[in-house]
Parts: sequence; structure tokens; C-alpha cells
Amino acid sequence: MNQSRPKVKKSRALGIALTPKAVKYFEQRPYPPGEHGRGRKQNSDYKVRLLEKQRLRAQYDISERQMVRAYDRARKVKEGKTGEALIIELERRLDALVLRSGLARTIYQARQMVVHGHIAVNDRKVDRPSYRVRPDDVVQVRERSRAKHPFLVAREGGYATDGETPRYLEVNLEALAFRLDRDPQRKEVPVVCDEQMVVEYYAR
Repeated sequence: MNQSRPKVKKSRALGIALTPKAVKYFEQRPYPPGEHGRGRKQNSDYKVRLLEKQRLRAQYDISERQMVRAYDRARKVKEGKTGEALIIELERRLDALVLRSGLARTIYQARQMVVHGHIAVNDRKVDRPSYRVRPDDVVQVRERSRAKHPFLVAREGGYATDGETPRYLEVNLEALAFRLDRDPQRKEVPVVCDEQMVVEYYAR
């Protein structure tokens, strides 16, 4: 999803910081963009659910089609809530886990790393950001890419988040590698979303 809309403006419209740069803008302008950003807006139930769906899509930088596919798979999960299954489904994407591991600064950079062929899963190159990582899969930067600047920064912890690394990942930044220990749990996934509203949006 290479969208031309500025990430900061999009962040303010959705009410979530999609990049580190957007965090600073949020502190200065904690309201939606545009001339009427500070005014009150009436929100219908549909609009609230639509916004929540858009927020989730933006955090994983996926298309509507990809979102619908993930929802359809989540609906078929026999145990647990559909909303939680949806989050776990999205979190197992290769680009999402590259971001969580600290190998990338943003989801956009993580996607680019995968698409450009810098990432391997179980020693095989994977260039699909939507690739679903399974428990015990080992993900690492390919040998030929390790000297590139972004990975030198990652090795020094330059992209590590302020929070802890999610417990479902075992990360070795020095080796530019990580392993998915197990399926994530919803409470461990650092996305801002009321997933039940997303389910209600698609179930309407």
C-alpha cells in the first residue's frame, strides 16, 4: 500500500500515530487535520465502526481485500472470539513481525525490506509481506543484505521500541534474526483497536 497521502495527516485523521514522526505532531496538534479539525463532529454507529476498521488497516498497511481475507479466515477459527482471531491473523504477517522484532522502524520500512528480498524464513528468501509466519519459524536478514545501513542501525538497537519486545518473539538483534515462539495473544499485540467494532462492521 504505497499511498501518496502524507503519513502524519493520515495519522491525525485516524487518531493514531502511524510513524515515530507522527508522535511529535500528535503532541502539538491532538485533533483531526483540516479547517474544521477542532470542531465537534457527529458520528453514526456505521462511521465509528468504519473508522475502527480503517485504523486497523492502517496499522498493518494492508488493502481492503487483504483485510477481508484475514477476516474470513478469522471467522472460521473455532475457538475464541473472531475479533481476537483477526488481530492474531494480521500479527502473523511477515512484515508485522519484522517491525515488532526491531528490524524495522515502521511498518512501511518492514514491508519494503521484505519486498526487496532482504528477509529469509527458515533460510529461504520470502518477498511477500503477507506471508504468514508459523510458530518455530526462524526469520533473519539474508547474508547479502546485512551490511546495508538499515540493518546496521537495527543491529545496534536503533529501531527497538520503547516498550518490551512481544513475548511471542525470541529476538537476537546482533544476529539480525528472530523466532516466533508461539501464536500471539491479543493482549500482547501492540495495536490500537476495538476489534469487536471491526467484526461488527464486516458482519453488518
